[in-house]
Order: sequence, then structure tokens, then C-alpha cells
Amino acid sequence: MIERYSRPEMKRVWSDENKFARWLEVETAACEAWAELGVIPRNDVAKIKMARLNLKRMEEILQETHHDMTAFLGAVSESLGPESRYIHLGMTSSDVIDTALSLQLVEATDLLAGDIKELIAVLAEKAIQYKYTPMTGRTHGVHAEPTSFGLKMALWVEEMNRNRLRLNDAKRAIAVGKISGAVGTYATLSPELEEKACARLGLTAAPVSNQVLQRDRHAQFVTTLAIIASSLEKFATEIRHLQRTEVREAEEPFAAGQTGSSAMPHKRNPELCERVCGLARLVRGYALTSMENVALWHERDISHSSTERIILPDACLVLDYILTIFTGVMQDLKVYPQRMKRNMDLTRGLLFSQRVMLALIDKGLARQEAYKLVQRNAMKSWKGGRNFLKLLRADPEVTAVLPSEELESLFDVQYYLRYVDEVFERLGLTEIQWKERAGRTDSGGLAPRAV
Repeated sequence: MIERYSRPEMKRVWSDENKFARWLEVETAACEAWAELGVIPRNDVAKIKMARLNLKRMEEILQETHHDMTAFLGAVSESLGPESRYIHLGMTSSDVIDTALSLQLVEATDLLAGDIKELIAVLAEKAIQYKYTPMTGRTHGVHAEPTSFGLKMALWVEEMNRNRLRLNDAKRAIAVGKISGAVGTYATLSPELEEKACARLGLTAAPVSNQVLQRDRHAQFVTTLAIIASSLEKFATEIRHLQRTEVREAEEPFAAGQTGSSAMPHKRNPELCERVCGLARLVRGYALTSMENVALWHERDISHSSTERIILPDACLVLDYILTIFTGVMQDLKVYPQRMKRNMDLTRGLLFSQRVMLALIDKGLARQEAYKLVQRNAMKSWKGGRNFLKLLRADPEVTAVLPSEELESLFDVQYYLRYVDEVFERLGLTEIQWKERAGRTDSGGLAPRAV
């Protein structure tokens, strides 16, 4: 189902055609390495490089052998002459399968890195656009103190930047090959051959292996994808909360002619963000399976193999899909600053309670005394729906310390945004800095500096 909606580039990475092409690439690289070592005639290597795989023929052989590698080798050999005897020389199945899988994972990682780069760019633009747009900051879902919508977006930029670095680390962990024979002793090969073949493939040779690459590498990869998916769920959950009718400060795009409910024509549901949240849970499930795959019997068993055929392609396909969805949501996000202002006014000035308390402390009151004074009036405001500033002005114990004009000056939203510029500067998110970063092609791309 996910594959149906995923981008063609990611589907290609996990197609049978690409998988078996990578198998053949590994076999060819090994033959070229053998030739460098003087074991295989170079003329035969030139012929081997022309080898082709007939997938239909491979399927026919598989019906007999029930072993995909022997079926693959049989079908490839039929496209060659006597030189076919050099294919798979000294190798075991996992030499090919695991090394080729690493090539696929590197391909997939590069696509996901591009997705993350695009999302960071969109989030950064929103952060800059709404840098000074005040809104209610909430803790426990309850109004707390003023913040800005741009700061919320900046927080997401930095989190995705950390995810970008995590993905880079996971790529390094998985960009390794293994051509060390049946139990990793190089009995029928050599470390030199492994290094030469892996270098041709753009991979690092695993320093040590048994019959397989160790699955902690794959677990690191999938858990990294799960962390990224969890960040997307966090962001999407916030959009869902902001889209609630009672809040309605932001809203995912809703196209002309789109319907939110078969029964209620008025509905505008955050279905895209809900989809992101649901699929993020799926990726986290794959992460658990990847960790279960770390423990294999002795030099290896194949308990990991069946699950990896599902979790590795699907985790990449799902994450690619929800990254694309959420980038589209943020690109066309509807933001309602007036609604944000209206919601800030709902608590009739209670957002400024801490500032009033600190002002009383600054005037010499003990903290607990100041806290009780402010809380007493705040509770009256909560229960009676009365204006907090008016209640404070009517409290002689407060006005004895804070004159009316001084009290009023404490109810200034801009006070809470006075360090926004400094935070954005720290993140490299000023408009000038961001424009300077645009168009870069280095590993950081459009991403702001990570801390």
C-alpha cells in the first residue's frame, strides 16, 4: 500500500530489478578484484562485465533450487560462456546479499537526506516569516506565557537538523561491505580482495565480520529512521492541536472540492497530519524488529532475513512518504495570527502572571509572598472571568508596591520576544544568513548549523 504512494525514486531503490542489479555489481567488483590479484584473466573479466540477468529465467530456476542466490547465479551464468566459472569465486551468499543491501541502503539514505533538506528549507522559511508573530505558549495544553510562531518553527528546524546529522551517522554505519567468506575467515578469499572490491563499490570493508554484516548496523539505521518519524509525528500532532476548532491557529491545506466527512459537509479534518502520525508508529515498530535481529545464532542464522525483506524497504518507503507529505503540509500551511491574538486574550491577561510576580520580588517582597499575591488574583480571574490587570489594580497589597502605570507596562507581549533575534542568530536563521545558505551543494545543503 505504501509503495503505491511513495516516490518513484525510492520505489526503484527497492525494486527487484535494482536489488539483483546490485548483486551483479558486487559479483563483478569481486571478479575485478580477483583480476587485479592475478587470479582471473582480465579478458574474462571484460566478458563477465557484460553479464545479464534474466529475471524470468531466475524465477524458473528458483522453483527448483528454492535458493535465491543459486537461482541468481544460474541465470547469470547462462548469459556467459566458460568465464562464468569465476562468478562467485570463493564467496558465500551473504558476501553478495549483505554488500548489495548496503548499496541499496546508501541509495535510500541519500534520497531521505534530500527529503530532510527540503523540509528544513520549508520550516526555516516559515520560522523567518512568523518570527515576530506572537501566540500563546502552552504547557500541559494550558496557556502559559507568550511565545512566537516563528520560535516554534525554529525549534522544528533545529530538531530536523539533528535528524539530518543522525542520518549521516547511520549512513556511515551501513556504508560497509563484507566479502570474507563462509564464516568471515577469508579462507577462500583475502582481506586484500575484500578491500579492493568494496573500494570499487564505494563502500568501506567491514574491519571484521562472520558470515554476515553485524545487524547492530542495520538496527542503528532503522532506529534512526524511527527517530526521524517520531519528530514528524511530534510536529504533525502540534498542527492537529492547532487546527482544533477551539484553537484554530493553524491549519493544514484543504483543497477546493476536498471533503472532510461523508456526513458533515463543514468538516476540515487534519487527515494528512493524522496519516503522518499513524505511519510514524509503523516505523517505530520496524525499529523494534531491527533490534531483535541483532542476536543471531553462532556465525549467523537467517531469522533476520525474512523480516528485513519487509522492514528495510518499508521503513525507507514510509519515511520518504511522510517526509514528502509533511513538507507539503508545511509549504501550504494556513496560519491565523488574528486567531492567535484572540486566543491570547482568552485568559484576560493571565499570561503575564510570572512577570508580575517577578516585579513584586524585585520590589523587595519574598518570593512566596509575591507568589501568593499574584495567584490570589489569578484564581479570581480564572473563576470569575474577570480581567487580571483590573484585579491587580484593585488589590491594595499589590498597588502598594506596584503603581498602576508600572503594572500596565508588565502586560507587554513584545517583552517575551526580545531575545528572538538572538536565538535566530544562534541557529543561523536570520534572513540574511538564510539567503546566504540558499543554493549550497555541500553536505549541509540548505540546513542551518547544527549544535
